[in-house]
Amino acid sequence: MNIASVIVDVPSSSTNQTFDYCIPEQFQGVIQKGMRVIVPFGPRKIMGFVTGVKDGTSLSKVKDIIDVLDITPVLTDELLSLSRWVSEKTLSLSITVLQTMLPQVLKSQYSKDLVRETEAELPDELEALFASRESIDFDEVGKSTISYRIIKNHIDSGDLSVSYHVQSRITKKYQTMVVPSKSPIQLEEEIMSLPKNASKQKQLLTYLADNQSEIDKKQLLQETNTSVQTVKAIEEKGIIKTYKKEVFRDPYKDQYIEPTFPLNLTKEQAQAMEPIKYSLDNHINETFLLHGVTGSGKTEIYLQAIQQVIEEGKEAIVLVPEISLTPQMVNRFKGRFGSKVAVMHSGLSSGEKYDEWRKIHRQEVQVVVGARSAIFAPFENLGIIIIDEEHETTYKQEDQPRYHARDVAIERAAYHQCPVVLGSATPSLESFARASKNVYTLLTLQERTNHQTMPKVEIVDMRNELHAGNRSMFSRPLMEQMDERLRRGEQIVLLLNRRGYSTFVMCRDCGHVCECPHCDIALTYHKNTQRLKCHYCSYEQSVPQTCPECESDLIRYFGTGTQKVEEALAKQIPEARVIRMDVDTTRRKGSHEKLLRQFSEKKADILLGTQMIAKGLDFANVTLVGVLSADSMLHIPDFRSSERTFQLLTQVSGRAGRHELPGEVIVQTYTPEHYSIEFASVYDYDNFYRKEMAMRKAFQYPPYVFLGLITVAHENHARAIQVTQEIVQMLSNIVEERTTVLGPTPSPVPRIKDRYRYQCMIKYKNEPNLHEYLGHIQDHFSDEIRKQQMQLTIDMQPYYMM
Repeated sequence: MNIASVIVDVPSSSTNQTFDYCIPEQFQGVIQKGMRVIVPFGPRKIMGFVTGVKDGTSLSKVKDIIDVLDITPVLTDELLSLSRWVSEKTLSLSITVLQTMLPQVLKSQYSKDLVRETEAELPDELEALFASRESIDFDEVGKSTISYRIIKNHIDSGDLSVSYHVQSRITKKYQTMVVPSKSPIQLEEEIMSLPKNASKQKQLLTYLADNQSEIDKKQLLQETNTSVQTVKAIEEKGIIKTYKKEVFRDPYKDQYIEPTFPLNLTKEQAQAMEPIKYSLDNHINETFLLHGVTGSGKTEIYLQAIQQVIEEGKEAIVLVPEISLTPQMVNRFKGRFGSKVAVMHSGLSSGEKYDEWRKIHRQEVQVVVGARSAIFAPFENLGIIIIDEEHETTYKQEDQPRYHARDVAIERAAYHQCPVVLGSATPSLESFARASKNVYTLLTLQERTNHQTMPKVEIVDMRNELHAGNRSMFSRPLMEQMDERLRRGEQIVLLLNRRGYSTFVMCRDCGHVCECPHCDIALTYHKNTQRLKCHYCSYEQSVPQTCPECESDLIRYFGTGTQKVEEALAKQIPEARVIRMDVDTTRRKGSHEKLLRQFSEKKADILLGTQMIAKGLDFANVTLVGVLSADSMLHIPDFRSSERTFQLLTQVSGRAGRHELPGEVIVQTYTPEHYSIEFASVYDYDNFYRKEMAMRKAFQYPPYVFLGLITVAHENHARAIQVTQEIVQMLSNIVEERTTVLGPTPSPVPRIKDRYRYQCMIKYKNEPNLHEYLGHIQDHFSDEIRKQQMQLTIDMQPYYMM
């Protein structure tokens, strides 16, 4: 086994294959599939992934591997074969998929150290190398005569480990420990022999004599009220030793999480649990769709299924949408399974993510709770995968590789022969259609666990409010109800449905709108910085005092932002305490949790926010939910806009009256007759599903057909149209008769970053060779793509048509 097949870190179609490298003597028997290595590639030295090891090669000349970055594989065999599947399905480069599977820290430039983990005796040559040090630079190992195999054996047994340092930023966290180097009697003698004026040293040694164990230096200084100099003075006398000890960063260490215990399931929950339990007992790979109203106890079913998996010594992945990764959700899992849980989401620092990933990699935890990318957790013995709020669009990655976490989950579960549970109060039409055809197994929960009725929903037609002379953004019924709740000391949630809706600047004289000079889109007004920003290319400018077109000073702001609503609340209900949650107020790490904690501690009466407050929140005192612009999403050019409106309204309604107090919901809209709003107001998923499916069938949209979206972006307008036209032509000649190829048409945002964008869409029912055809198209234009003259994007499951 002296040849390694390596995928190199050069993201281009010409290098999207494995290259053979010779394994030098010192790495023989050490290099395995799934490790990262440094290899020569042309004049450069670059990183690559080993995808296989073999005896020989057909090539006449093969270069040597320069270095090995891992001593244990960072990717399992299963993840390697999964990466091939993902890159095929999403038409992505293999290296892009492999990088997606790892935490950021393992993708950067780094050096590495060999760290001593135990006091165990090491072979003489290793002892000589460490020379009483806790860790050594890995380069020293390379220069010595010690074989990698010996080091690998000691790493496998836990005596040694490898630590990575990212561009001089340490990714591991250490604390300095202090430990007495003498016995208690010797310490007493040292105290006696100290001069009278060395009172601080006496204090410190007395403390150590009483607590004969290692202690964190910071803690020692606090407990004894002494200084760093005191510790240094005693250390120089050889009375104490200090050393660095690695600590795992735990993002939740400062929070007390109350342990919880399994609850008795209701009759409905027990019925839903039965088939999942059968599937777990018999190791059957099956996909369940758990359709339960908000508050019906889906989480308890997840927890009890995971409990069974843990008892069998297996592992569980739980995916939740990024915005529901609130402390409430994390606490439910940590409260039940304690330190067996790792948490992965974008709110963690790269160091925290790395530590959580290593806990999984070292098999120190059995449950991962995380957002989309947690689906690639390096577990080797999966027992169940759960996707909560499965309808959420955030499970689809919008840049390369464009995978959908649900598809990856189903693929992984097939490998591990275990069940997948998809849970939602408003399942996506695709999933519900699959369940009605028995591709998935449907499980239903129709009642809330506390048998509370669903909150009453009142729809307010804002056109009537305008006719009655009410020009404020709050309808009269909403104002009356808010006053009533404040009087009773209850809390209110206000949702501003902002998707596809932003605050822009317009001249009232000539109608000129301030647009981005590089993208065909209006600039968004940010009040806190008094700047106009483009959300596509980051261009920004100050707000003009006069119109750039007609020089009029009638510049006005249109659109409703959360800040504007907050100001209106302050005017109309000055006594109300408001917490605003939006992108601006939750930018800093931990701010999300802090704001929600303040609200749960009743330090505010109104929680105002965008769609991030629509799901997963559970506050006993919330009895009123107001939706300020229910229909802003209905006008986006996207066939899923009705479905998203229905889902959002149902989700946010579920935030009211979850406990003892009854809840009420007020939905303000200019289109009260739209079926998505009508059915959401009476929680009628089944009728919404029928109506929406009829619309999808009439216009031939998923789930009746599959979609593929191809977008071409080029600096030359004519070339963008020409390439799209060529692609349409190429496809029309080879696809089946029933397949439709539409285009070329300008994208809804026709220009981004000075590139003109055109698209074409493929609607098909059965095209077994479509991926192959599209691969050929990518190859055909590879020259222009490589020279970065053109961007070609292929999305086989488009969720945003923008």
